[in-house]
Amino acid sequence: MRLVTRAVVALAMLMACAAVGRADAGKFGELSVDDVAKKTGDKKVYIFDCNPREEWAEGHVPGAKWVDFSQVKPGDLPSDKKAMLVFYCENEH
Repeated sequence: MRLVTRAVVALAMLMACAAVGRADAGKFGELSVDDVAKKTGDKKVYIFDCNPREEWAEGHVPGAKWVDFSQVKPGDLPSDKKAMLVFYCENEH
């Protein structure tokens, strides 16, 4: 049950600080929790958790990959330049 609670909390945090980069449009924006929920499982959408690794291990948005926001490398990102990238964390960034 704790994992489910943390996933719900993580989704709630997305409302406040989710940012999406769309390679095809070159724009950034915000997504609501419902927007992200609709995109989970889509093969062209990649979700990244930028919280400390320990927090990611305790619970994260289903399918989210952990990345260290200060050290993201090209190999951490998908090669598909038209993919949608969603990054979230629990702070204002």
